[in-house]
Amino acid sequence: MPRTYQEYWLALKFVPKLAIHKKLALVKEYGLVQLFRSLEVLNSCKLTSNQRSAFAHPNWENIDNIISNSLSCHSEIVCFDDHSYPKLLKEIYDPPLVLFIQGDSKLLNQTQIAIVGSRSATISGRDNAGKFAYQLVAHDFVITSGLALGIDAAAHRGALQAQGKTIAVVATGLDKVYPSRHKLLSQEILQSGGLIVSEFVPGTLPKAGHFPKRNRIISGLSQGVLVVEAEIKSGSLITARCALEQGREVFAIPGSVNNPLAKGCHWLIKQGALLIDNATDIVEELTVLDNQAPTKKNKENNYQQDLFNDPLLASVEYEVTPIDIVVSRTILPVEVVLTRLTMLELKGQVVAVPGGYIRLNRG
Repeated sequence: MPRTYQEYWLALKFVPKLAIHKKLALVKEYGLVQLFRSLEVLNSCKLTSNQRSAFAHPNWENIDNIISNSLSCHSEIVCFDDHSYPKLLKEIYDPPLVLFIQGDSKLLNQTQIAIVGSRSATISGRDNAGKFAYQLVAHDFVITSGLALGIDAAAHRGALQAQGKTIAVVATGLDKVYPSRHKLLSQEILQSGGLIVSEFVPGTLPKAGHFPKRNRIISGLSQGVLVVEAEIKSGSLITARCALEQGREVFAIPGSVNNPLAKGCHWLIKQGALLIDNATDIVEELTVLDNQAPTKKNKENNYQQDLFNDPLLASVEYEVTPIDIVVSRTILPVEVVLTRLTMLELKGQVVAVPGGYIRLNRG
């Protein structure tokens, strides 16, 4: 029976212990369907026996069950190459290959600001989260957060009170609500024309390791991340770190030096996050960055045309070559160099080692 692209993306999702950026590099090089149909393609890549088996014999029964369960919980499946897949999320290093969504898919590509913070937030912290969400909605921002207790919930509710749109990115399957006390809030988000998003298949329960993965999506969907209250060791700072790695702007609200939940925000400000005391600061900063974006994009498109030039391989020595050396030799952006090196690694022409890459194939 002919398989759909949706089924092939799900099959790719379940190839074990192969990083997302490597999966996408393979798709770019060979095409999605060819990866599952061509033994010649598989033989040209450095894959483990389990990975080869996952390409050669996908568990179609399991994939059919996932699609059926998605329909049962009134969700849609958005794959990486779908027109509705969020463009900003495609720019991150490890974008989810498949998104499960409930609600209005058009929100995925609308301008978003993430608001995150402590689950055990103070009353003033929750008030600030709600107030900033309310004000940012007035500037046509969609408010994105994680449906958690404290700051997340206050941000969602602030957007709803302003009759705006909000997106909840969750760390479970869409047939689960975590925390369970937010079932009503999740219903209100959907009834108001909002959106709930997950990369986890239906039936997935909350686990500690799911939340950092969820956080990279929150920041990846957004133009910037506002941290309202956070301890030094918190999931909110993980989201802020993801935002910085993804080239997003990070904003932080300062607080009392006696408030332990302000220490994370103060640390972020010391590291270069923008100190914010009103929503206008965020709007003005993101407007400036948005006006600069086209020039940057045009440059990146030019670089992409040279992505597979042989000189890049020639820039890697037969001894450890740091990435910054490869970048300086090729005069390409670091993200382009990393993508190409990943493809060369999958072909067995280079190998990643501590400190950089080594060239293997003298041919």
